[in-house]
Formats: sequence, C-alpha cells, structure tokens
Amino acid sequence: MTRDNLKNQSKSQVKARKTASRHGKKSGEEEEILRFGLAQALRVPFLLLQVIAGGIFLAALCRLNMLAGWQFALVAIIVLGLLAFNIYKLFISKKTRGFVKALCLIVALLMSVLCFVGYHYSNSVISFVENITGQRIETESYSVYVLKDSGYKELDYLKRQSVGYLSTNPHRAETESRLQSAVSHKAEDYESIGELVTALYNSSASAVVMNNSYLDMLAETEVDFEEKTRVLYTFEVRSDVADVPKEVDIKTEPFVMLISGSDSRVGLEEVARSDVNMLAVVNPKEHKILLVSIPRDYYVQLHGTTGTKDKLTHAGVYGIEMSRKTIEDLFDIDINYTTKVSFGTVVSVVDALGGIEIDSDRAFTAYTNKSCQIQQGVQTLDSACALAYARERYAYESGDRHRVQNQQDVTEAILKKLSDPRYLAKYPKILKSAEGSFETSMSYDMITDFAKTQLASLHPWTIEKISVDGTGAMLPTYSMGAQNLYVMIPDQSTVDAAKAKIQEYLSVSEPEVEQDTETAE
Repeated sequence: MTRDNLKNQSKSQVKARKTASRHGKKSGEEEEILRFGLAQALRVPFLLLQVIAGGIFLAALCRLNMLAGWQFALVAIIVLGLLAFNIYKLFISKKTRGFVKALCLIVALLMSVLCFVGYHYSNSVISFVENITGQRIETESYSVYVLKDSGYKELDYLKRQSVGYLSTNPHRAETESRLQSAVSHKAEDYESIGELVTALYNSSASAVVMNNSYLDMLAETEVDFEEKTRVLYTFEVRSDVADVPKEVDIKTEPFVMLISGSDSRVGLEEVARSDVNMLAVVNPKEHKILLVSIPRDYYVQLHGTTGTKDKLTHAGVYGIEMSRKTIEDLFDIDINYTTKVSFGTVVSVVDALGGIEIDSDRAFTAYTNKSCQIQQGVQTLDSACALAYARERYAYESGDRHRVQNQQDVTEAILKKLSDPRYLAKYPKILKSAEGSFETSMSYDMITDFAKTQLASLHPWTIEKISVDGTGAMLPTYSMGAQNLYVMIPDQSTVDAAKAKIQEYLSVSEPEVEQDTETAE
C-alpha cells in the first residue's frame, strides 16, 4: 500500500470517529431532553399527589392523637422535608439534571403511597375507638308465652286476662307499658323466674312476659320449656347503659377494668348472662397487669338485693351495671371502667391474628367443638378451637375453676400477639374484625392518651394471672327461686388473697428519697 493510500485511509477513520462522536453526543442530548420533558410533564401531578397524601396523613395523625410530640414531629419532618426537597429540585433549581428529576418523581410517588397507607392505618384505629366508646345501648328482647295447648291463639285473646311479670326486672314498668299499649290486660308480679314459669304451668297466669335471655337460665331446670309453650308476641326494650366511669388519670394512676364476656349470640347490645367475669388491674407506672378471674357460678349477693344469693353469671341478665356493682361488693373495690365483649370477638380477633399459641396442661377433645383436638403442650389454635378451649370445663376435674384459667390463657395469648411489633401492619384488619363485638366505658381521649404514653415509652408489660376458688353445691338462687341449681360457694381465703393482690397492684410506689448521710456537727 502506497503512502498516499495510507494517508487517505487515516483521514477517513478520523472523519468517521468525529461523525460517530457527533451522533453519540446528539443521541445523549436527545435522551436528556426526553427525560427532562417527561419530568416536566409529570412534576405537577406527582407533587400534587404528594401534597394531598401527606396532608391527609398528617391530619389523620393529629386526629388520632396517639403519638408523642417528638414522634409526631419526626414523622412531620420526614413528610414535609421530602416534599420541600422535591419542590426545590423540580421547580426551583436550574441545575437539576433529568435523571435527578426522575428520581424525585419516584420519591414523590413512593411517599404518596406510604402516606395513603398511613392514613388508612390511622383512620381504621380512629374508627374503631370511636365505635367502641360511643353511647352504649342495651337491648332486651321480650316474648309473651302461653301454654302450647291453650286457647290463646292471638294477642287479642289476652284482653283482660292475667299476665305475669318478673318483679325484679329493672325495666318492669316500661315492659308492662309496652304490652298494655298492644293489649289491655291484668298485670301480676312474681319474684323469680321459677315462680313465673310455675304460674304459667298451673294456669295462675294466662301468659307470662319473659326476657329471652332467661331461656338459657331456664335450660338448667326446665329443659322442655320451649316445647310446652308458644310465643304470641315479641317486642324490644332499649335503654342507655347507666354506667358512669370512676375516672382516674390512666396514664399514671392504676385502675381496674371489668371484662364481661356476654353469652349473647345475637349481638353485643342484647342483655345476656355474663359467662366471663374478669378483672384487669392495670398499673401503668410499673407496666404490669393483674388478671383476676371469677367463676361464672360463684354464689354471690347481687347488688341491691337481700336474702337468697345468686350465680354471678345471672347478674348479666340485669345489665352490666349489676355485674360491676356485684363484683365491687365482692372485692370491696371500685371498678373504674367496664369492657363488654361477645364470643364472636374471640373468633374474629384470633382469625385476624392468624391463630394464637396456647400451652395446654392436658390433651382432650373440646366438648363444644368435637373437631378440636387439643394436644398437651404448646400448640397454635385457630379461632374456632381457641373459643372451644376458652369454654372448656368438662375435660377437667375442677370444671369451671379450670375454665377461667383457660380464659386467661386465651386473653394473655391475644395480648402478647397484639403487643408484638410484627403485627402492627395487621392492626387495621384486626380492629375491623372486632367492630360490633367490643365496647367500653372509657372515652376516646382516655384510650388515645393511654396509647400515646405507652408508645412514647415502648416499655414491655408483665401479666400475672390469679383466680378465686370455691366449693360446688346445689342451692336456690335469687333469679330462679326455690329450685336448687349448681353454684360455687366462695372460698373466702382465695377472695381475701385476691383482695390483697389487687391492692398491691393499685398501690403506686413512691420514688425513693436519698438519705442525707451528712451528720450534724
């Protein structure tokens, strides 16, 4: 190859490299312009989305009022700081390159999603607390019963006839007024459910008016009552719960909460037997909780009554206030607040938690759910078996005494999972599952203030469980009259021990004062 040819080839290569360089530069510039144009087009809607999401999230947190001041300030700094950074980079800075603006748009989108999730979480907590702390209503369903083979075919047949009522019913007057407006009749009072049923059976009364919650009580002695009778008429009596909280500063002062488990399968508003009676004595300063369980058949004097005692479970048919005052009398304490739950609460909450861990001291087939095979030792129970475990008494020689321990086990297992940070993301689902089956006399502000204090400290809680005991017997009861029913006569030594333990938790330990070691000269 000649020198001229080599020279021409070298020039061609240089020209080609220059041409390629110009094309590459042009291509890079075009890509930069494309990224810049896309960022320009999306910056307004993305920033607007971030502003809206951040605004409603912070507003929800303010309304929720469960974060300590520094915690809320930290969240606000992050939300507003990232918003300010994006505004500066996307609208103010002239030196922001296209890929930086694209990154800002991604941050805006991610923050919007996180804020909307946070808003959903906060709003679910707000909704739940508002629902359980609103005005509480108790509903009593009544039926007019006549004998099945009687000639009373319709309600009008009872005109000017004798109709029996329970004289101890707190809503006795309103109940008669409701029925009198439907049919004019002669009202007769009876002192117990047993006497009321006897009057119907021997025709002393043509019909009787009975609260439907009495049917479970009747099942203990009159298993064929519903087979012998017919219902002519039903109606409801609704009333506000007269529970007046004995308020304390629950952020710093110990308090007592009555947890009443309703036997109603219809709904929480319906008055029914209290199958679970548990005290939660909370000491917020020392971060400890005492659970005190009382057997459902405990033979106690119902508050405001004299003479024959009754089962504690029967107090529930007179309303939660009767349960509270009766237990106050038993332990000589003030119960500051009440919480009422239904059996459905256990099922729905355990479902939302994905089961709970229980340590059973024996293996058995659950009496109320034969498909539940409880093993000895630690195991995970689903909602149906957790409920069966909490209701079990026939598998134990001690019967109801062991059932209250099972109820405590289930309560503790639920509390442990709820306090586990890994389940925070499930709180909206958990709270939604408990709506309609949980109510308390605490106010919204009390609950949020308490939560704020606990979130600020993040101190773990210790839980201690005790129960009172007694001896089984067959005795008459206040509600059912002279007919003997199974009851548990309290063992006073266990009651006294529970009183002492409750007072121990209610006492606030004073800070130690350093002793002055200087001696006077």
